[in-house]
Amino acid sequence: MRVVMFGYQTWGHRTLQALLDSEHEVVLAVTHPPSDHAYEKIWNDSVADLAGRHDVPVLIRSRPGDDELLAALKDAGPDVIVATNWRTWIPPEIFALPRHGTLNVHDSLLPAYAGFAPLLWALINGEEEVGVTAHMMDDDLDAGDIVLQRAVPVGPRDTSTDLFHKTLELFGPITVDGLALIASGRTDWVRQDRSKASFFHKRSIEDSRIDWAWPAEDLDRLVRAQSDPYPNAFTFHRGNRLRVVEASVSEGRYGGTPGRIFIREGDGVVIVAGADARRGHHHGLVLRRVRTDDGDELPATDYFRTMGGYLTSHPGKAGG
Repeated sequence: MRVVMFGYQTWGHRTLQALLDSEHEVVLAVTHPPSDHAYEKIWNDSVADLAGRHDVPVLIRSRPGDDELLAALKDAGPDVIVATNWRTWIPPEIFALPRHGTLNVHDSLLPAYAGFAPLLWALINGEEEVGVTAHMMDDDLDAGDIVLQRAVPVGPRDTSTDLFHKTLELFGPITVDGLALIASGRTDWVRQDRSKASFFHKRSIEDSRIDWAWPAEDLDRLVRAQSDPYPNAFTFHRGNRLRVVEASVSEGRYGGTPGRIFIREGDGVVIVAGADARRGHHHGLVLRRVRTDDGDELPATDYFRTMGGYLTSHPGKAGG
């Protein structure tokens, strides 16, 4: 089939490579311009560069729908459009233009985690599996009928970086397999159960701020979700920002005030956590490696030479 690709960053790059390696003909690639957004500078393999190396025409757009793009799409005459990590809404005059419509590939198990940063949100929320969905695009974002869906388990110490690499391996195969089903004439796709849908916003630096009222188990997942090269989860110590690179849930149960720098446990330092920490029924968060604002990374036991004082969510709050 003749395929137009709408894609961005490493997800789009990997999908485009799979299409180029397949029996299909890629007749046009549309991608976004480079971004300064912290999360969009991470996995940023260029769709435009890959397309150019294979003599595929490229158009760069922040949003689709202008007359030049519509004319180029009609001239390309695609049988199908494939969209991967496209960051803005694609209007009906585009997604319905090919005779087979548009296949969107999204890195979550829809209908859950539609929208942005699904792997990070899923890890923070303690999901047992993540995955990729290939679905037909319709008027609502990430809401179309499901063609294929593939899942991978979330390991007990997986980070978002681990989950990125696990799910990235699914993008090429699910796209090519989805196109094979479409080309066969199949249309009996699975309708999404919208009562189970959830939609998430883009993550920003604010979403990495540690709230010590969260239970230690949730904070452990937050730290793993904000693994390198993502912006790390952070807190403040004596007015200075401190990034948490590695942490885990404590073995012991510790009571007191959330944020208290309490005691050494093994090779780390326990911070009291949880809104009801005063009852002493719950675990703390063991910090193992931290990074200062000047980029120095060191064991928490080297950074916290003495116990006592507090970690806070903002620099202006009191802390010892």
